[in-house]
Formats: sequence, C-alpha cells, structure tokens
Amino acid sequence: MRTLKWSLLVLSSTYITWQAAAQDAPRAAPQAAAPRDLKTDEILKAIDAVSPYQVPALPLKNDLRYAHTVKELEPFHHVEPYRTHFRTQLEYTGAGRSVPEPGDLKSVKIGFIGPLYPTVSVATGGKSHEEALGKKMYQGSLLAIEEANADGGYLKRKLPFELVVSNDNGLWGSSGNEIVKQSYKDKVWAMLGTIDGANSHIAIRVALKCEVLMMNTGDTDPTFIETNIPWVARNIGDDRQMNYILADYLYRKAGFRHAGIIRSSNRYGRFGVREIVDASRRLEHPIAVEMAYKVGREDFSLEIERLKQAGLDVVIHWGDDVEGAKILNQMRAMGMKQPFVACDRCVTDEFVRIAGENAEGVVCGYPWDPTRDDAHYREFCRRFRARFHEGPETYAAHAYDGMQMLIWAIQNAGLNRAKIRDLIAYRTEPWQGVTGEIRLSPVLDDVGEVYLARREGDHWKFYSRDDLGIPRSGGEGKKP
Repeated sequence: MRTLKWSLLVLSSTYITWQAAAQDAPRAAPQAAAPRDLKTDEILKAIDAVSPYQVPALPLKNDLRYAHTVKELEPFHHVEPYRTHFRTQLEYTGAGRSVPEPGDLKSVKIGFIGPLYPTVSVATGGKSHEEALGKKMYQGSLLAIEEANADGGYLKRKLPFELVVSNDNGLWGSSGNEIVKQSYKDKVWAMLGTIDGANSHIAIRVALKCEVLMMNTGDTDPTFIETNIPWVARNIGDDRQMNYILADYLYRKAGFRHAGIIRSSNRYGRFGVREIVDASRRLEHPIAVEMAYKVGREDFSLEIERLKQAGLDVVIHWGDDVEGAKILNQMRAMGMKQPFVACDRCVTDEFVRIAGENAEGVVCGYPWDPTRDDAHYREFCRRFRARFHEGPETYAAHAYDGMQMLIWAIQNAGLNRAKIRDLIAYRTEPWQGVTGEIRLSPVLDDVGEVYLARREGDHWKFYSRDDLGIPRSGGEGKKP
C-alpha cells in the first residue's frame, strides 16, 4: 500500500510539473484567429522549429458554428452561452515532437482495427454483425498499403509499409488492449479503425494515452469526435450531418409533419437518430413515436403496429440493411404506405434484394456521391476489382482515403507520431480523395457535403441539397 501511495504521488507530481511546463511554454508567435491555407513545408518548418515543450506557431482552425449547425437547430439557441466547445482546433502540447526516429527498422507499421471475425458478447447485445463492413474497410486499407509499397514504400529510408491487423470483437476491454499492443509491442506509427461507436470511443481514449493518431473511417456516431482528444480524425460524414439534411428534406422540402422512428436498440441506432429527434422538436414537428428493436429480429409486428397507430405521414429507420428491408416489407404487408426514410447502411444491394419492389422510392442519407463523374474514383474502382474481384463500397472507399492520408503524413513528417498527427491537424486544404473532397473541421471531422440517396428503378440516385432545392434550416446559405 505504501508503495502504491508513493507511485501515485510521483505520477501526480510528474503530471503537475508537465502541465505547468506546457502552460508556461513560450510560443514563437501568437496564434492566428483566422485560418489560412498552409503548405506542407510551412507546417513542417514550424513543427521542426519548436523545443520539446513549445507548441508550433501555426494558425488554428476556427468555426463560427460547430459542425456548421444552423442557429435554428442549436440547443437553447435563443440565449448566448457563456462558453462553446469544439469550435477551435485542439493543440498537442506534449514533448512527442522531439522523439527521434528509431534506427533499426525493417518496416513502417500502420495499425488496423476493425470487425473481421464474428464474436458473441454482452456489449454488442449478442452476436456481432459488422464483419461485412469491417472486411471492406480492411480491403480498402490493404490496397492503399500495397500501392504505396509498389511506389517505393517509405521513401526516406526505402522501407516497406506493413499493415498490423487486429480484430474488433465488440468488447471494450479487449479492444483497448489491442490499441496498447499495437502502440507498444508492434510500435505502429498511426492507426485506422473502427466501426462500432462504443469501441471507437474506447480506442481513442487509449490512443490519447499512447499518443498515436487514430484515423476513423467507419464510425458515424456524432459524439465520436466530441471528446477533446487531439489524436483523432475522421474522414467520413457523420450522422449529425446526415440527420440535418434529412430533417430539412422531410420538413422543409417534402412538407411532412408527423414522423415516427424505428431503430436498432444498439448504440448505432440510439445515437444515430439523436440529431433528427432534436431537430424535429426544434422545428416544431416532434417525433410522434420511437420504437427500438433488437438486432437480428425477424418479426417486427409489435413495433410496426405502434407506428401504425400513431398516424404518421413518414417513417424513419436507423439500423442495418437486413432489418431495414424486413421492416419495410412487413410495413407494406400490414397496410402502411407511408414513405420510408433510412440511414446510409440501407444503401446496399442486400437491402434491395430483400425489399424487392418495396425499395422503390426509399430515401436515405449518405456521406458522399459514388455516382459523380470522377476519373480518380473510377480508376480506384478498377484497381479494387482487379485486386479483390468485387467492387468497393463506402467502407472500402473511405478506408482507402484514410490510409492514404496516413501514408501521406508519414512520408512527409517522418517516423514521429506527434508530427504525423500535426500534418493531419494543421492541414487546411481539403484532401482530394476517391470519396470526393474531405474537408476537416477544427475537431478533425469531415464536414464536407452530404447527400440523399433515392432508389429509382434499378439503381440508387444521389442528390445534393442544390440538386433537390432543399432549403437549409434557418434560411442560411450553402455552408463553406
């Protein structure tokens, strides 16, 4: 016990000393309030110029409104808050930039964690269900690694990149252990993953302690980025952005008044609808009924009967494609003809296969437009099919972009985790990826344009706000 108390005292003293040093650290110049485009060499020059306890003299990104939320949809928007969060870019104030590159290396390792093999756990409410998504995410990551190695690997030292793979089995503790293993035993320089919202939260908290950048390409939980952790970035539009466009479509474009929700009872469904529930209430059309179901169910008659009794004019589903299609079919069989609106996970061939002709007219939020005229994306699809003998989808494409962003940062920053993080964090120019333009906010979240996907005939057609003439809540114009 005496040893434990002494250890805690030493740790506390060390933390207080480090914190004071970080706060008192001199800056080379005042931080600029307005961001400007920073070229890579400018960022490198600034981060190479500081001492271990200085922060780079680089301008921080600032947003007038978090996630481009219009005032009408802000909580308590009729009053001015004393303090706001997530509008100014987070800084890393540690000494990691001074750590030299190791000498004896055979490869440059990048971590991957995602659901690849099925498991059963209390945390996921039974059998896991995201392996199909995780395997696509792995394929996109692997292709980026293989292409980088074909181009010479880590160019500074002529070393190959190596993908270190861990399975996300749905258990918080074991997922956290995998981050520790990859950080300290495998010694990865950055990580990519995962999809499950709860495990992603745990992963970035461990990454904070390990000081390793976590690039998320598959978790659309809006709260994922709301953690004040400077070691996390996400390159996919989240459910907040898709909720906003759906709310504006439902109430301002289509003129619906009474919406109901049926969603999965897991974290994905629960957190996925939060912003549309809040937006509906703030737009004076509160959600009439919200029903949750257990993942893997076959019979949804109880939930559908409650929806039917509520007198709705539109139904919103948030969950996986299989359950979404079965719910739609059972709704139609029970006489419900209301329009069916869903999340991006329902924009799949499996949803269409199960729903059949009922899929016609279904509208879903979607984080990007895979049908746009883009030679870069078409070439990626060709290479992906040649490598895996199947086409890519959203998880593969975003993982490919995310891994390319990490490789770019490593090539330019060198083998230093803090500097790799800095290149992603201070970059102000949008990343031109196969999924389109990736514009990172001050909290390093992708706040680029999101879309609506509508099933028309034998294909999904994608629409932007401008395409459909969807007004933005509050009467505000196009976001920057």
